[in-house]
Amino acid sequence: MANIAMLGTGLIGLFYTMSLRGKRSRDRVVVVQGRDPEKTKAFAGKHGVPRSTTSLEEAVSASDVDLVVVGLPNHLHLEAVAAACRAGKGVLCTKPLARTAAEAKQMLQTVEKAGVFHGYLEDLVYTPKTLKALASVRAGTIGRVLWTRSREAHPGPHSDWFWTKEMSGGGALVDMGCHCIEIGRSFVGKEVRPVEAVCWGATQVHPIEAEDSVVGLVRYASGALAQFESAWTFRGGMDLRDEVSGSDGTIWLNHWLRTGFEMFSAPGSGGYVAEKAETESGWLFPVGDETSALGYDDMFADMLDAFEAKRAPVETFYDGYVVNAIMDACYRSMDTKRWEPVALDDWRGKADAATTGAYVEYDARHWLIKFERMPDGRRKLILKDKETGAVKQTLE
Repeated sequence: MANIAMLGTGLIGLFYTMSLRGKRSRDRVVVVQGRDPEKTKAFAGKHGVPRSTTSLEEAVSASDVDLVVVGLPNHLHLEAVAAACRAGKGVLCTKPLARTAAEAKQMLQTVEKAGVFHGYLEDLVYTPKTLKALASVRAGTIGRVLWTRSREAHPGPHSDWFWTKEMSGGGALVDMGCHCIEIGRSFVGKEVRPVEAVCWGATQVHPIEAEDSVVGLVRYASGALAQFESAWTFRGGMDLRDEVSGSDGTIWLNHWLRTGFEMFSAPGSGGYVAEKAETESGWLFPVGDETSALGYDDMFADMLDAFEAKRAPVETFYDGYVVNAIMDACYRSMDTKRWEPVALDDWRGKADAATTGAYVEYDARHWLIKFERMPDGRRKLILKDKETGAVKQTLE
């Protein structure tokens, strides 16, 4: 069992607290910290948290706190992590880890120097569908991963600080692209080095300094390409989808819309439907269990199991640092309109050599290019001669 200090009373603090009180109910949020004393006190009362405070230092240094969960705006992550380390407490930080790779590296060095447990709260790599898909990929079900696509888009975040570049560090890329990048990285293999990135970003709708739309590609040392799309301009709710293309198969995932729970209401539902839902009437797409569907339950199960077992969780501060480094390359690419290298001062994966697999061999003389079944039942094989390079087809 872990006693937790929850820093933040916004949407993410709410989801985190709901999840911690659910699947692993033996863990307890014993103190919550927020800026507004009345709001923080009300949050504590509603969610059964014994104490509330506006002091970060008081929350993290409490004698009964084992673990600190940072659910604060991006510009406060570094300060909160440093405070937790000074108190000798383990720390879990929401995404993105930081506003830049330099800031993320400083946070990584801080937790490692203090020797405290640390976890990167990247919930979307823990959704039930993603966990199942990752297990299939790792078992070799779809062969070598060649290309991934991850998309998150909705009408925009809830809180004002997201829209202020100095506080958030950026726009849709920092807010949601971090999810998509880590999803692609997980499918490609986190031991495979991200080499370079190219990215387009623009402000299409909102009167803000940062980008509200972004599309990018990340190339990996294995030859795999990971595509991501994020936008604060999508209308109709929240679009969460992933695709993985392998040498022997394909995976399609839809996490939020059109997942089998659809409802039409002419007068309106009269209440909350799902995160980022834009309407309470007409066709609605409710979500049965949001904390599970968004990955929070399995994420905290992994984090807290790892904390008890004194092992690293699936997502650590190092993973957050790599994601920030990729996003830095994406921002440079937005300016230069070119592929930009991913600058990683600290790489802990495989060597940079490409790890692409061999072609499929048909026999000692030929590579198999393609196989298909014809309407009459015969098999057509398209083969390439290993010596001459000649391509031919044969029917069997």
